[in-house]
Amino acid sequence: MTETSAPAVRVRFCPSPTGTPHVGLIRTALFNWAHARHHGGTFVFRIEDTDAERDSQESYEQLLDALRWLGLDWDEGPEVGGPYAPYRQSERHELHMDVARRLLEGGYAYESFSSPEEVEARHKAAGRDPKLGYDGFDRDLTEEQKAAFRAEGRQPVIRVRMPDEDITFTDLVRGEVTFPAGSIPDFVIVRGNGIPLYTLVNPVDDALMRITHVLRGEDLLSSTPRQIALYRAMVELGIAERVPEFGHLPMVTGEGNKKLSKRAPESNLFLHRERGFIREGLLNYLSLLGWSIGPDRDVFTPEELVAAFDVSDVNPNPARFDLKKAEAINADHLRALPVGEFVNRMVPYLHASGHLSTPDTRELTPHEEQVLAEAAPLVQTRMNLLGEAPGMLGFLFVGDEELPYEEAALAKLPDNAAEVLDAAIHALQGIEDFSPEAQQQVLQAVLVDQMGIKPRFAYGPLRVAVTGRLVSPPLFESMDILGREHAIARLKRLRATL
Repeated sequence: MTETSAPAVRVRFCPSPTGTPHVGLIRTALFNWAHARHHGGTFVFRIEDTDAERDSQESYEQLLDALRWLGLDWDEGPEVGGPYAPYRQSERHELHMDVARRLLEGGYAYESFSSPEEVEARHKAAGRDPKLGYDGFDRDLTEEQKAAFRAEGRQPVIRVRMPDEDITFTDLVRGEVTFPAGSIPDFVIVRGNGIPLYTLVNPVDDALMRITHVLRGEDLLSSTPRQIALYRAMVELGIAERVPEFGHLPMVTGEGNKKLSKRAPESNLFLHRERGFIREGLLNYLSLLGWSIGPDRDVFTPEELVAAFDVSDVNPNPARFDLKKAEAINADHLRALPVGEFVNRMVPYLHASGHLSTPDTRELTPHEEQVLAEAAPLVQTRMNLLGEAPGMLGFLFVGDEELPYEEAALAKLPDNAAEVLDAAIHALQGIEDFSPEAQQQVLQAVLVDQMGIKPRFAYGPLRVAVTGRLVSPPLFESMDILGREHAIARLKRLRATL
């Protein structure tokens, strides 16, 4: 089949539903999604759920949750459907076995009866390394030999006949890659019990779903020559339209530049969400794991990512997951949100910590709404993660007598804290205007000018009294939001403990 123009881009993301989605897996989904969106193509989501012992419904639902949270919308797949359904591998068994049968009939695959022990024994007898792998012994068995093996009760596996020449392909990330003839043994695609293996089902599903670009982790590079051999056979049989283009994405590493362990906390996608990463910040950072939008530019929107993404710009070298950098990028995206949207995203965290009555901004009480409207602009420039909201703003939503004090904050109180609080209470009780400017004016006059205390020491005890913390939103604005009565009550409460 000859084509005059390149086919429309069709990429796939095909995870196994085992365990919690990790950042390396989601980075692969992101690059596939960005490639599809950049080219106006199709992003196919397929579930490879043929490992009944390890697959779980919980993991499947987590995959859906992860993609939906990040906005990686799929055009075909579970819960969406599409022209090549079903999109769960476990429901495609008949399709896989039909292809295996056609490969056998066409001579591209053959039945193999040798046990691993027999293969090793033959290698030893010939003076070869016994661990060399399958030796091709069954390639040309006669029907009589096969019948004799069957009479012994042997069940054959099905192997693909690897070509006798080098396999060379152009990797979209790594350039030209060659696997020499003879370096890849004939491989099994169906077990003796009739169950097809990943080596068959993955390329068959890609072929039947007309996938044009296979973008996947570099750990799968060694399996590519087997897939190409299988694809070429399927093209000749009319099952596949073409051999897809392959791009092998760089490994994501953690501490010590080792592969990021699935058990490492920074690999857990949902842990990042719990800590308060927002979709835009995490997508931005994940896309930097092997790709960049341009020199000296790290912060960009999902829309800018889609407009600029080209898989040929992906760097083949391992990419280290740097949590501090991820948080700094997330902070930039928090600052870029309109204040109302920043509040919407923050409210569920303040509800989860027990500070707000609801996780839904539309159901807040008028008091909660007003406090947030006044306080949000004060902290939006100070937060890296939404999970910092309870610590930064919780003091505004507790009673004056219930305010907890951080131990570190109490430990840092200066020896003259009682004197400072007495002077501040007296000064603030004497002013009509309680605006931040008026507070600052009177407190500076008393604490800094009269008592001679440096500003950073003068206001520390007040900050602890009002917020319970060493780090908080600006002090005078915080007291203004609380109101004179509550602010002074808090100063008096701390003073009474000294």
